[in-house]
Amino acid sequence: MEKDVSISGYRRKDGRVGIRNHLLVIPTVACVNGVVNRVGRAVPEAVCAPHGHGCGRGGERNLVILFRVLSGMIRHPNVGAAVVIGLGCEVSNTKTLLPMLGDIGKPLAVLNVQEEGGSLKTADKAIGAAREFLEELAAARREPADWNDLLVSVECGGSDAMSGITANVAVGAVADLLVDRGATVMFGENTEMIGAAHVLARRAVNDEVARKITEMTDRAETLTRTVMGDMAGLVISPGNMDGGMSTIAEKSLGCIVKGGTRPVMDVVDYGETPKVRGLVLQDGPGYDADSMAGFAAAGSQLMFFSTGRGTPAGFPAVPVIKVASNSELYRAMEDDMDINAGNMVEGVPLEALRDDMTAYMTEIINGKRTRAEENGMDIFTFMTVNPPF
Repeated sequence: MEKDVSISGYRRKDGRVGIRNHLLVIPTVACVNGVVNRVGRAVPEAVCAPHGHGCGRGGERNLVILFRVLSGMIRHPNVGAAVVIGLGCEVSNTKTLLPMLGDIGKPLAVLNVQEEGGSLKTADKAIGAAREFLEELAAARREPADWNDLLVSVECGGSDAMSGITANVAVGAVADLLVDRGATVMFGENTEMIGAAHVLARRAVNDEVARKITEMTDRAETLTRTVMGDMAGLVISPGNMDGGMSTIAEKSLGCIVKGGTRPVMDVVDYGETPKVRGLVLQDGPGYDADSMAGFAAAGSQLMFFSTGRGTPAGFPAVPVIKVASNSELYRAMEDDMDINAGNMVEGVPLEALRDDMTAYMTEIINGKRTRAEENGMDIFTFMTVNPPF
């Protein structure tokens, strides 16, 4: 496909481009999820992102992650306006959060239940703000965008023995094309780099990046061995095993191919926005939901998610393109899968599949909705200092 295929989006005041123009309703703490859900029932056009964190979460590292994810979601380029709902006594309180946002250049309402007269009064005010913001967002129009405006993340979950042969290979081919067009591509899942760090380190753009890769995977392996002991080499899910996989090293070698073949330009922390273009690694967990939150907090406008066993999970405000590794899965979950990479073992050349996926991705960027978006399959949770595998 030619590079001049046009893409469009919503240019934000910070210079980034959103491929969606959502109103986000997000709590600072799990205690007010009910208020957020009440707003969502009254204003179904809003994207609501309830989560299970924020109350007594302590420790410097935990707090860094907590505020980075919350602020990253509010500042996200796919979010055109936001309603933030707090309780008032939580560690993730709005008084601490707001200075971290700076001038976000978008409509923002901040409400605290303990200051607004309770949950129902807060919900009513939030509903009013949400409806007002939606009227403003309706007036926005897409503008031409460039490929270098994009940060695309790639994820795999519910993997099987075919994932590293079909779906991840196809996603990797798209990743290479994106990098060549000037976009940034990011992948993480540090526990799923165990046994493959040397392969990634060889691709590092310099010795410093190679060191970061090695240190990241060493930390992940140390944590895995601390938790699992002699079983550390088998840190894969029952579904992975049922799908024909045997060890984490086997899974890792199939996992990393979804990043393509281009040089690794940097390694960033969980939820951190890359400062360079090209292929970037994020130091995030293997657990799919937590991993996606790190990509979103970093500003990814779009995600590819390959799967061999099948998972319908999407993410709030961020389109997630589901790529099935085998045709049996695609047929069984056709309402959830966007792409059938199983076609590769049935004679479809990799280049043809890559081009089809790129064409579909371009449609998604320009406004077409993914299966997960159509089906409302959003999930939002994020990692702790000791993340699940």
